[in-house]
Amino acid sequence: MAEGEDMQTFTSIMDALVRISTSMKNMEKELLCPVCQEMYKQPLVLPCTHNVCQACAREVLGQQGYIGHGGDPSSEPTSPASTPSTRSPRLSRRTLPKPDRLDRLLKSGFGTYPGRKRGALHPQVIMFPCPACQGDVELGERGLAGLFRNLTLERVVERYRQSVSVGGAILCQLCKPPPLEATKGCTECRATFCNECFKLFHPWGTQKAQHEPTLPTLSFRPKGLMCPDHKEEVTHYCKTCQRLVCQLCRVRRTHSGHKITPVLSAYQALKDKLTKSLTYILGNQDTVQTQICELEEAVRHTEVSGQQAKEEVSQLVRGLGAVLEEKRASLLQAIEECQQERLARLSAQIQEHRSLLDGSGLVGYAQEVLKETDQPCFVQAAKQLHNRIARATEALQTFRPAASSSFRHCQLDVGREMKLLTELNFLRVPEAPVIDTQRTFAYDQIFLCWRLPPHSPPAWHYTVEFRRTDVPAQPGPTRWQRREEVRGTSALLENPDTGSVYVLRVRGCNKAGYGEYSEDVHLHTPPAPGIQKLARRGGACLQSQLLRRLRQ
Repeated sequence: MAEGEDMQTFTSIMDALVRISTSMKNMEKELLCPVCQEMYKQPLVLPCTHNVCQACAREVLGQQGYIGHGGDPSSEPTSPASTPSTRSPRLSRRTLPKPDRLDRLLKSGFGTYPGRKRGALHPQVIMFPCPACQGDVELGERGLAGLFRNLTLERVVERYRQSVSVGGAILCQLCKPPPLEATKGCTECRATFCNECFKLFHPWGTQKAQHEPTLPTLSFRPKGLMCPDHKEEVTHYCKTCQRLVCQLCRVRRTHSGHKITPVLSAYQALKDKLTKSLTYILGNQDTVQTQICELEEAVRHTEVSGQQAKEEVSQLVRGLGAVLEEKRASLLQAIEECQQERLARLSAQIQEHRSLLDGSGLVGYAQEVLKETDQPCFVQAAKQLHNRIARATEALQTFRPAASSSFRHCQLDVGREMKLLTELNFLRVPEAPVIDTQRTFAYDQIFLCWRLPPHSPPAWHYTVEFRRTDVPAQPGPTRWQRREEVRGTSALLENPDTGSVYVLRVRGCNKAGYGEYSEDVHLHTPPAPGIQKLARRGGACLQSQLLRRLRQ
């Protein structure tokens, strides 16, 4: 009995470990830099809320021609490991500004770049091409030095590395190749050392000898977020600028009249919103899975329908002979593009919904961010995450497939004369009919007349819909009465209720499907035998015109 309980407990523990491991592995794509496609190292938060490695950002600015704006943010001190001779292999491939010139430029807040003159009164604003949103974001004059470092993301990356054992042993950053395994770390130097290198860079009788060694780590982080402008700890959050600020920032003219709250309030509000949205998603996993199945079925239906449409088009075009051969290729290409576009949209929607499943990358990353206890860091990291979770929540609540699986609009009208073959194209649905107000009226019967706009595709038949508007609305969607497959361009509705207001509309249909509805027309039936005025969108026809029309 005891052995069975022990085995059950062991099995449950192993299942939990497997779920945690799967969640962490799925989260890896959330931790990859969009530039180098490696795990973030010292990530910076761009104004568009996306993240990028500091070294990658400096490389991108260098490629854009900006020099002197790729310096370290204020929260990242210099270290022996950041010198060119001891840089990591990934960073050694990048061409960086010289440290002395970089420090001089950062202190002055200026740099040299195309179009910039020394001493200019209005220096050019630095623009950074964000690789995530494919847009140019404004960094200001200070460039990367004015950006915050995403400490929360760094902590998540480090926890991920520890959970899946990414990278193996930590190597000494000061050794000559091949480096030895690091045994110590120094928070003052911001580097990891082997025993020999630690002694070499911390000689007796110097100030560095007072540095306390720590365990080796892959990332040295400051204790908290510091204002890039004033080097003080951030204490407030500007809702107008959506930026963390310090005490000095509050009194500056830049934030004059802005709505500023303590960082504790922003932390609590954002954490509550993120927790609520995440709870909703986790509580609706069955709905997510159901919608994924529906999308997968839509993909299969789209593939089948697209294939059927292409086969029908091919058969019709082949029957037209050599004259249509060139046109056939263009039509198939149009169907192929439409099909690929829909499949791409549906596949993207499936991937978006997969990210909402329990144990997925986005959900796992959100759960890890919720573990953050540093309030400014959490506010900084959770802003972008909450926007993504909110959009995912809205998409979950208002779900509908991103593309239709029907290809009825790809039907061809092969009854056209040969002289029209050069203009051959997919049959379009009829355009919205135009109500003929001069011939439409209400008496003891309602007579509705319409016409198609010029150059509209023909309609095989029409559908007329009508309803009363002067009755109490029923719960649920508006219910219309229909007259299906009306031939011609007029319809007669018999025995309408007297003294009532009717709204009517009509739409055409052909092989491609139904077109758009016409504009609504409102008609008043007389309270007793007599003539009633016609009203269309508040307008009315004169009673004398109706009398003359009936006499005719």
